[in-house]
Amino acid sequence: MLTVGHRGVMGVEPENTLRSFVRAEREGLDVLELDLHLSKDGELVVMHDADVARTTDGSGLIGDFTLAELRELDAGEGERVPVFDEVVDAVSSPLQAEIKDRAAAQVLARTIQERGLHERVTVISFHADALRETREHLPGIPLVLVAGRSTPTAPERAAELGAEMISVELRHADADVVRRAHARGIKVISWTVNTDEDLARARELELDGVVTDMPTISRAAALP
Repeated sequence: MLTVGHRGVMGVEPENTLRSFVRAEREGLDVLELDLHLSKDGELVVMHDADVARTTDGSGLIGDFTLAELRELDAGEGERVPVFDEVVDAVSSPLQAEIKDRAAAQVLARTIQERGLHERVTVISFHADALRETREHLPGIPLVLVAGRSTPTAPERAAELGAEMISVELRHADADVVRRAHARGIKVISWTVNTDEDLARARELELDGVVTDMPTISRAAALP
């Protein structure tokens, strides 16, 4: 079962920080997931929310900050807000890069192209148009459609987009969704799987992988 480190291992480290990604790799997660927005000066900033308030000691929209201004914020335990290139350089694991800000799609595609990251980065998003734009720039790049309440329609929408995987919210996943996805050759992973009960449900549904905040789930998922 594939294990994906959610924003690194956000259950034990400050989310979306270099410290969290390095810890996730050390703990043996198969893939590391991160979130992308654009700064005021067009840099690929690794942060989940559009506003910096929840995860830093600042407040305001990411798009209103230059990268230099973002660097002045504490992202938890003294960590600084990273950019995508820094995560690429800090770890060697495969990455799932989630486009939160649709405007980031073109910048991410250019970075993947310039750095030759086609074999290492999978582009994921809730936003179908961001995935379509990514496909236009990078025809062969693997895509993952993310779904929450829209999980019941995810298999068909992923097939239309040419996505090879769906990442769905566990509470909205059921056997029929998994069956329809697998019938189309689409893998299914689910978020967020943080407990033994969650993992048992993922196994019951015959999911292809789990997205987790906790390194203990990575070890448990490796057991038969």
